Amino acid sequence: MLGRSTFPRRGENITGEGRFFTVKTNHTKRAKMSVDPMSYEAQFFGFTPQTCMLRVYIAFQDYLFEVMQAVEQVILKKLADSPHCEISPVQIRTCTEKFLGFMKGRFDNLFGKMEQLFLQLILRIPPNILLPEDKPQETHPCTEEEFQLLQKEIEQLQEKYKTELCAKQALLAELEEQKTVQAKLKQALALFDELENTGRDHGTSDFRESLVFLVQNSRKLQTIRDTVEREGKRMKIS
Repeated sequence: MLGRSTFPRRGENITGEGRFFTVKTNHTKRAKMSVDPMSYEAQFFGFTPQTCMLRVYIAFQDYLFEVMQAVEQVILKKLADSPHCEISPVQIRTCTEKFLGFMKGRFDNLFGKMEQLFLQLILRIPPNILLPEDKPQETHPCTEEEFQLLQKEIEQLQEKYKTELCAKQALLAELEEQKTVQAKLKQALALFDELENTGRDHGTSDFRESLVFLVQNSRKLQTIRDTVEREGKRMKIS
C-alpha cells in the first residue's frame, strides 16, 4: 500500500514518476494573470492584488491535493479489505493522477474566470477614486509641467537647506571657539586683577608701576640665577 509520504507537501510543484503525482503546476500561467502592476491598489491594500490571487490559487491547489490524498487512502483501505480484488495500488494511483489532472484543469479554468472578476471588479480601485493621502490633488490639481516645476523647486529648496545646515554647523563650531577664547580672556583678566591687588598690598597703586616692578624683579632674579650657575660651573672645574 502507498503511504502518506508518497504525496506532495503543501506548496510543492507536483512532478515526477512512479509513486508520486505527475500533475504539473503551471506557475508561469498564474504569473501572467495581470499585466497591470496595480500599484495604486498595492498602496491601499499593502500588497498587490496579483499576489493575493496567487496565494488563493496555491491554497486551493494544496487543499485539492489533500482531498485527493484522503480519497486515495480510503480507496486503498477498501482494497486491503477485499483480498480477491484484482485492482492493484499502482492502478489506483494512475487513476488518481488522471482524476487529479482533470480536476486541476477544471479548477484552473474556473479560477481564471474568478481571477478576472476579482481583479476587475473587487480588488481594483476605480479611476475616479482617490485615497485619503491623495485628496489634496482634488483641491490643488496641477499639470505635468507644473508638477515638474514643483519637483525642481523642491530639489532647489533641499539644496538650500543642506547649505544652510552646513553654515549652521560652521557657526556653531566658531561659537565654541569664541567661548574658549572668552574663557582664556577671563583667566587673563583675573590674573591681571590678582597682580594689581598684589601691587596694592605692596604699596603700588598703579598697575603699570607694579608691572614694571615685577619685570625688574624678574630680571634681577634671572641675573642672580645666571651668576649662581656660573659660580657652580667654576667650582666644578676647579
